[in-house]
Amino acid sequence: MSIDDRIFADVCDHARKAAMLQTIADTLEWDERTGMPSAAGEYRAQQVSTLRAQVHRLRTDAKYGEQLATLSEQAAALPPHGDHAATIRELNVDFRRDSKLPEDLVQRLSLATVRGQQSWDAARKADDYRQFKPALAEILALKKEQGDRYREGSDATLYESLLDEFEPGGREAKLAEVFQELRSELVPMIEAIGRSPNQPDLQCVRGPFDLDRQRAFSHQVCESIGFDFSRGRLDETSHPFCTTLGPDDIRILTRYESTWLPGGLYGSMHEAGHGIYEQGLRADWFGLPPGSYASLSVHESQSRLWENQVGRSRAFWQWLLPQATEVLDSSLEGVSADEFYFATNAVGPSLIRVEADEATYNLHIIIRFDLERQLIAGDLSVDQLPEAWNARYESDLGIRPTSDADGVLQDVHWSAGLFGYFPTYTLGNLIAAQLFATVQAAMPDLEHQIATGEFGPLCHWLRKNVHEPGKCYRTPQLVQKVTGNDLSAAPLISYLKDKLSSLYQF
Repeated sequence: MSIDDRIFADVCDHARKAAMLQTIADTLEWDERTGMPSAAGEYRAQQVSTLRAQVHRLRTDAKYGEQLATLSEQAAALPPHGDHAATIRELNVDFRRDSKLPEDLVQRLSLATVRGQQSWDAARKADDYRQFKPALAEILALKKEQGDRYREGSDATLYESLLDEFEPGGREAKLAEVFQELRSELVPMIEAIGRSPNQPDLQCVRGPFDLDRQRAFSHQVCESIGFDFSRGRLDETSHPFCTTLGPDDIRILTRYESTWLPGGLYGSMHEAGHGIYEQGLRADWFGLPPGSYASLSVHESQSRLWENQVGRSRAFWQWLLPQATEVLDSSLEGVSADEFYFATNAVGPSLIRVEADEATYNLHIIIRFDLERQLIAGDLSVDQLPEAWNARYESDLGIRPTSDADGVLQDVHWSAGLFGYFPTYTLGNLIAAQLFATVQAAMPDLEHQIATGEFGPLCHWLRKNVHEPGKCYRTPQLVQKVTGNDLSAAPLISYLKDKLSSLYQF
């Protein structure tokens, strides 16, 4: 039995129309985060809410659901990871989940999160959590309502019902187990590094560096590793991100500091990694599962692989340091690639997640994972959140935030309603290490290629194996298919131990 081509075409057209409206809303939100006048905030919230309601109406249309049900019966004999079967399966999953939400809840959530991001941005600039607290309380209540509706008829926990939007099928207990395993390896490693007499000289990355030169340098690096600027652009915002406004319109954003080069450079490379993934998806399937990213953890694996496995490697700085000296500051003359490599791999407790080193980064995620689970479960209130945040940083990293901006207000996620998002960062780190170990085995001369600025072969491998399959595979299936093994913390732990033990001699 084959599927009805006419119904399949109708379903695809319908899904593409919803995707187009979604990208229009995303364009308005990109503008909000980059250049919108502050006084325009309330009307922008209304605009975005109106569009998201229309998207929801399309994605929960009764006839569309009936067509998906018909196709689901017909698709039983199709190859499960083929384009047609994946399209039918994933659109049907989305339809069933979206149909559990009433339109008024979608509108209320959209309004609250657009306003919430504006409130967060103002509160962060003012270093005053109290300004953001009412918005956060409203968003949290709405997310709980959303989660309760999502989990109707399932055995999912309230947190899992929200996690599923970002990591389909993810289980709270399994994440806690994996994170604890990782933490048990990372903590003694970080302590050993702290005791080591071998420590990097950070002066070479502290500058100061001219901001305009940093902008030019970041643009140059992002283009070199494979980001296509004819299909995207690099801008600045208060919290770096990547958003897709169309198959040939990928926006990446970063921020710069004059006295800390890694912030702007690695922020740019991180977002370029996201952008390269989006540019590697099949444009002819845009708006449909085969042209969509597999999951946020897979997305994060691409950004972290370029930022860390490539960008913090010795080979990378053998290639890049001469250009950095020419573009940024001649005072870098005399600094060796090994010195720069060590400085960009400095390990130590820090307050800011997006600037954290590879060893401590996942502790930042584990803190957020624990706190947002407590918020969703009702074991922690928005009033208690800042103190709980500060206490966890003191107990887990040995440092205590002295400001809200460097503490509870540093991330945009909760203001956007992204509860359940944070775990995908650590899952992305695990996947990145496992993918990179696989590509190293497949391409024995990879280190030489990086040292000579030849990134095309790595881009091609990732495009073929990770990008082009789109959402035809769920994360565990994709990892197994590409690496030959189930997802594991072992490759990341091995990678960190090998790199850091040779630098810090522990």
